[in-house]
Amino acid sequence: MIRSMTGYGKAQKLVDGREIAVEIRSVNHRFFEFSARVPRSMGYLEEKLKSFVYQYVSRGKVDISVTVVSIDEMDSQVLVNTPLAKGYLDALRNLSRELGVEDDVTMSTLARFHDIFVLQKVDADADALWEAVRQVAEEALTSYLAMRAAEGEKLRADILNRLDVIEGYVARVEERSPQTVEEYRAKLYAKLCEVLGDQQIDEQRILTEAAIFADKIAVNEETVRLRSHIAQMRQFLQSPQPVGRKMDFLVQEFNREANTIGSKAQDIEIARIVVELKSEIEKIREQVQNIE
Repeated sequence: MIRSMTGYGKAQKLVDGREIAVEIRSVNHRFFEFSARVPRSMGYLEEKLKSFVYQYVSRGKVDISVTVVSIDEMDSQVLVNTPLAKGYLDALRNLSRELGVEDDVTMSTLARFHDIFVLQKVDADADALWEAVRQVAEEALTSYLAMRAAEGEKLRADILNRLDVIEGYVARVEERSPQTVEEYRAKLYAKLCEVLGDQQIDEQRILTEAAIFADKIAVNEETVRLRSHIAQMRQFLQSPQPVGRKMDFLVQEFNREANTIGSKAQDIEIARIVVELKSEIEKIREQVQNIE
C-alpha cells in the first residue's frame, strides 16, 4: 500500500480519571524524524511514544503532542503543617488570655490560615500512565494512518496515469527514431547528387554512412530501459512495503535515460518529445517525494 508522508490524526479520551488528548501530524522527510511535546513531569513518555510510532511509520517528520489533565485530582494530596497549626492555636489562646476575651477558637478559625495546608502532586504510576496514553495514541494513530493511506492512494493513481503518458512518449520515440535514419540517408543521397552531378554515386558508401549515423543516434537501449523502469515503478506502486526511497532512485534513472535520448537524437521532433517526457518525470519526482 502506498502511503503519503503527510498526515494528521487526533484523539481525546477520559481514562482512569484523566482527560488525555493526543495529536499526531507529519510532513515529508528523507528519513524518520520524531519530536514530542509532553507535560514536563512526564518526559519519559517521549521515548515510549517514539518507539510506538516507529512500529507503523518508517519515513517522515512526525510531531506528536500529548496533554494530560487530572479530572478528580487523583494525582494530588493535601498535607497539613501540624506544627504551624499548633503555633497558630497557641498564639490565639495566649492573645485571648492577655486581652481578657473569650477563647472561641474553633477548627473553622484555624482553617482560615491557608498556609497550614499544602497541595502536593503525587507521582503517578509510570506504567499505568503510559498504558492510558497509549490507548489514546493508538486511536489518534489509526486516524493518522488512514489519512496517509488516502493521500497515498491519490499519489498512486496520479503516478500510474503519468506512467501511461511516459509510455506513450517512449513509443513515439521508438517510432520516430528509424525515420530519422531514413531521412538522413535521403538527404545524404540528395547532397551527393547535387555535388557529383552526372557522376556515378557509390551506393555502398551511402549505406555505410547511414549505418554509422544510425549507430550514433540509436536510442533503442535507452527506450528498452525506460520501459523496464516503467514496469518496475508499477510494481513498486503495488508493494505493501514502504518503497519511497526506491522510487526516488528509480526516478533518477528515468531522468538519466531521457537525458541520453535528448543528447543522442539529432531530431527536432524527438527533442520536443523529450521535453514533454522530462516534464512528466519531474511531476512524478514531486509526487514520489511525498511517499513513505
